[in-house]
Amino acid sequence: MKILVLNGPNLNLLGARDKNHYGSLTLKKIEAKLCGEFPKVNFSFFQSNLEGELINQIHAAGKSFNGLIINPGGYAHTSVALRDALAECKIPKVEVHLSHLVNRESFRQNLVTASGCDGYISGFKEFGYLAAVFLIKKLSGNRE
Repeated sequence: MKILVLNGPNLNLLGARDKNHYGSLTLKKIEAKLCGEFPKVNFSFFQSNLEGELINQIHAAGKSFNGLIINPGGYAHTSVALRDALAECKIPKVEVHLSHLVNRESFRQNLVTASGCDGYISGFKEFGYLAAVFLIKKLSGNRE
């Protein structure tokens, strides 16, 4: 099984950002945790602060991957373009948010991109990524 994990703007700052909302792990440590928990899954990781680069990755994902995990960062609340790319990508997709969005600012309550995914996870910090892998495996019928 091959899963693409996309991370959007400012997620390269994990470990130094507000640890109450985002946890204390760096993005590299979250990636290592995924690989350690799911050694039979072939992960590809990509982080960008640029919307178009994320869209290009989503466009290509359906040809090479069995599933997609995306943390679109702040683009989750604003990007119709990301949402449309996700909607056209026909593999299982789970959106992940480290922070518990319902406890955040009002502008974070509107999730534009989540409707392009099969579902979303919010508030479990790095454990949301682990849950997303479990869900993608179930959605794709993978028994491993």
